[in-house]
Amino acid sequence: MSSAYRAVSFWHDSLDDDALTPRAPLVGDTDADVAIVGAGLTGLWTAWYLQERDPSLRVVIVEREIAGFGASGRNGGWCSALFPRSTASLERTHGREAALAMRRAMIDTVDEVGEVTERAEIDCDFRRGGTVAFARSAVQLEAARAEVDEARAYGVDELELWDSSRVRAAGALAAAFDPACARLHPAKLSRGLARAVEGRGALIAEQTAALEIAPGRVTTAHGTVRAERVVQATEGYGATLSATHRRILPLYSLMVATEPLDASVWEQIGLAHGQTFTDYRHLLIYGQRTADDRIAFGGRGARYHFGSTIRPEYDRVPRVFEHLRRALVELFPVLHDTRITHRWGGPLGVPRDWHARVAFSPSTGLASAGGYVGDGLSTTNLAGRTLADLLTGNESALTRLPWVGHAARDWEPEPWRFLGANAGLVAMQAADAEERLTGRPSLIARAMGPLVGH
Repeated sequence: MSSAYRAVSFWHDSLDDDALTPRAPLVGDTDADVAIVGAGLTGLWTAWYLQERDPSLRVVIVEREIAGFGASGRNGGWCSALFPRSTASLERTHGREAALAMRRAMIDTVDEVGEVTERAEIDCDFRRGGTVAFARSAVQLEAARAEVDEARAYGVDELELWDSSRVRAAGALAAAFDPACARLHPAKLSRGLARAVEGRGALIAEQTAALEIAPGRVTTAHGTVRAERVVQATEGYGATLSATHRRILPLYSLMVATEPLDASVWEQIGLAHGQTFTDYRHLLIYGQRTADDRIAFGGRGARYHFGSTIRPEYDRVPRVFEHLRRALVELFPVLHDTRITHRWGGPLGVPRDWHARVAFSPSTGLASAGGYVGDGLSTTNLAGRTLADLLTGNESALTRLPWVGHAARDWEPEPWRFLGANAGLVAMQAADAEERLTGRPSLIARAMGPLVGH
């Protein structure tokens, strides 16, 4: 069975066989203090911090596939301080102090992940090298300068503007450098964290699909977990459950990985170990230098599927993979003959207002977190710490952050959801074309900005 999970992504394929062997499913009914649905990073971090707050808690996690099967195990490997909503957007919605508190919490989270993985002896290739965002046109240079200036004005993020002498991407005029990011291997993190919480006494029932989440219980195909507190940690897969079908939209992001590159090639690319990279186009791209000297590179471009359906065949779209290959070679022409060894993808979770949230109702005992819009590798850790405080009644600085209790309206019913989501994708592609044609900031992107968290 582990061989089937090896095909999920490059990250899974690079694990040892034993690391992918599924745990036993739930056997009959069981009782717990906290039941968690989903063994991705939100659920696993929540379990970890619950065990820190109260080691006596009985924690049961149910997972339809294996821990780290979804976005938590197959993402770009950026442990960053990015949040789906910009600081300016958070300020408009919640006020300046709340926005700055959210930014500080996200920056602190990068170090928190590194410290916990070291303490728990989780070897996930964590290295804090920062993110290099290339500016490859006059318009992108203007965007980079504006981002650095905004960071200075708020006084929390420590962005720098690098001149062209410090970057080697083709056509790069400059780059914005954000030190608050680490490179890591997401499947190693997910599977390692699962072992760590299991070692502390949690029960993880894999290959156990949740059929219903209700106050006091989680009903699965193999039995019912009875618990006073229930956490839904399903991210994009929440769209497959009737109660949250319209709360979250599963948007696909796809990736490729190259063969390992020689030192001479890396010298021309100019990226150090631990660094991640992107640029200022509107149709997002993201990449990292892996621990074994590959480039893992991804981006948007796959369409949303009618009815929020999630299917394995949607993970692989040849047109998008070719777009990614071309984009990578455009950035680094030295890669023109480099072999692509892995192609994969998967759904991430997008709320209607692109604003991640943490929620807990003491009256029902139901809790949830998600809506990370692809920025979840570190945000899940902050969510886990926050949920642990909420679930144990510990009022803290984390429980006062502005994403706690934030409510967004549901996505529109079909066909409007299908039309709107895919129109947004087309708009981002058109915005990039507009900037290439006019040499000015895109009017399309400006119009779309409020809808995507800017």
